[in-house]
Amino acid sequence: MTLNKLLVAMMASVTLVGAAQAADLSIVSGDTGNGLAFLRSQLDKFEQQTGNKVTVVPMPSSTTDQFGQYRLWLAAGNADIDVYQTDVIWAPQLAEHFTDLTEAMKDVVGNHFPSIIESQTVDGKLVAMPAFTDAPALYYRKDLLEKYGKSVPTTWTELEATAKEIMDAERGAGASELWGFVFQGNAYEGLTCDALEWVVSNGGGQIIEADGTISINNEQAAAAIDRAAGWVGTIAPDGVLAYMEEESRGVWQLGNAVFMRNWPYAYALSNGDDSAVKGKFDVAPLPAGDGEGARSAATLGGWNMAVSKYSPDQDAAIELVKFLASEEVQKERAINQSNLPTIPALYEDKDVLAASPFMANWKAIFEQAVPRPSAPTKTNYNEVSSLFWSAVHDTLSGNGTAAENLEVLEADLNDLKGDAW
Repeated sequence: MTLNKLLVAMMASVTLVGAAQAADLSIVSGDTGNGLAFLRSQLDKFEQQTGNKVTVVPMPSSTTDQFGQYRLWLAAGNADIDVYQTDVIWAPQLAEHFTDLTEAMKDVVGNHFPSIIESQTVDGKLVAMPAFTDAPALYYRKDLLEKYGKSVPTTWTELEATAKEIMDAERGAGASELWGFVFQGNAYEGLTCDALEWVVSNGGGQIIEADGTISINNEQAAAAIDRAAGWVGTIAPDGVLAYMEEESRGVWQLGNAVFMRNWPYAYALSNGDDSAVKGKFDVAPLPAGDGEGARSAATLGGWNMAVSKYSPDQDAAIELVKFLASEEVQKERAINQSNLPTIPALYEDKDVLAASPFMANWKAIFEQAVPRPSAPTKTNYNEVSSLFWSAVHDTLSGNGTAAENLEVLEADLNDLKGDAW
């Protein structure tokens, strides 16, 4: 064999080995629009770096629907999905189906907020790596508050009054589609988040306490939910009963709301060139209630990456999770998507702060963050949440008072509890 032929044969051999080692991976995502485009851009980088290929499997935008689909696939041992994007509350419920990442991530876990790593650790097993963290804020129209000489509301009572005054005045001046406040009122996990904030902010407890005590049936919780019901059709549109995050943002971004409750992702989008509120808004902690123990409260959120234990490409899938949770990707996500990093060092990164100076405002919001009761209820959390948001949605819709609906909810939760938690 000539030298040239030998070299060609060797190169072909190397190519075949490389091709054999490349993996075809899949990752599920409920992202749309800019979020999906960002994920795809990062996956393209991963593909270039590793030679692996990654397909995005689209999911419903509703996290409730996502969770239902996840459970079906995982219970069936589906080997077609390698990496799952998971909500912060899902770790205790899905842990048995995910690969333990403790050893694989031992050199990077120390870079993340310990509390977030802890939230993804079940029975000593690290079941997911954090991609970004979340806590909602009160978005407010800076220009309108200045126009009417109003301060940023620090209580729900102040928000109601300010929202109505500005809404009425602006409508009188021709802004017929302006509303005072938009939030997430649909019957899904998002309503559990909103309503938990109303209840906690009014001193009404956390639905189910850390020790498993069912605490939701109390006067302060009922008062908070009844107050929210009073917003529907007055400072909020009747349609808010069907709003999720994107519907709320749509109304807000068209310039048709004075206040909005939403997550950090909405900040960058609201400052986009196609936004009617670009440069006209800011964020603040959510308002406090009026009851004893009243305070601002923000539901802790965040998304993580988990490897299915049924994936046939474990090493490549773990490599993908490590990449998506990395400081490099989290930095780009913070700059381009306004998602809050789980790596403390990035909050001092000059590029991040230059692109998203508002992130400094989220420190006070995180100090008021409250977890949903997924830890005490474990595998029953999804049903607990469904019972809660259904009781709240009934109240918002005018089907019974909060006191009546919370009494029924308490009975249902006691039936569900049994010896489960």
